[in-house]
Amino acid sequence: MESISEERRQKLIAKIQEFCLFDDDFMSKVFEDDKEATELLLSIILKRTDLTVTESKGQVSVKNLQGRSVRLDIKAKDKAGKLYNIEVQRADGGACEKRARYYSAVLDTNFLLPKMDFEQLPETYVIFITEHDVFGRNLPLYTIERTVQEDGVIFDDKAHIIYVNGENKDDTALGKLMQDFSCKVPENMNYELLAEKTKYFKQDDKGVSKMCKIMEDLRQEGRLEGRQEGRLEGKLLAYIDLIKSGLLTVKDAALKLGMTEEKLKEQIRTSAI
Repeated sequence: MESISEERRQKLIAKIQEFCLFDDDFMSKVFEDDKEATELLLSIILKRTDLTVTESKGQVSVKNLQGRSVRLDIKAKDKAGKLYNIEVQRADGGACEKRARYYSAVLDTNFLLPKMDFEQLPETYVIFITEHDVFGRNLPLYTIERTVQEDGVIFDDKAHIIYVNGENKDDTALGKLMQDFSCKVPENMNYELLAEKTKYFKQDDKGVSKMCKIMEDLRQEGRLEGRQEGRLEGKLLAYIDLIKSGLLTVKDAALKLGMTEEKLKEQIRTSAI
């Protein structure tokens, strides 16, 4: 923390006290590398008593050289090899149906290696925990499964999408979990395990220092990513100008930019609009 002034540190600490588990960076740190806490979360949502989490990672960056990269709030695995992506969303737009579809695809494409059989794909769960009832139907859970439209039979591809309604704060296990997700004061939380982890990052000197450093690193990283995106955008536009001037082929430009010709052609069409 030597690189952060005391004034800056106090501002960060004040912000940390306002965090709850619906703040993705805070939530990710609470559950990161904590198999027991992640297991508690998944067991309540999925209503399973046989679930054993073997891995839990927070803020996992998944790179996509041909398309959009993503950062997963929590990526977990259980002893049966099933994969879980847990996302928290305060804004309704951040939990749209197509985002869920994309995140589900990301779990698949980053698991299956060349020459692996499709049957080796693991069962996957993409779980959005949303602060608001994004579907507005007053259900505590929305479980999405593909079905055969003609007879309603489940299309058993082992890919599941679940939305948890954070507005549901009833006296059930799930409702109490959502109470904890909205709670800023550890002493008022229902689940002791989550309360202790939250207290560590809000009240313990070591935990607070770690959280301050994470917040500062994320701010610096955001600045770096912004500069990198700006440079990439400038490079792309320069190559498009060369293509339009006949000084460079689409094939050569795509090779230099590290993207497919189809993707570059799409960028050229977009720039012409």
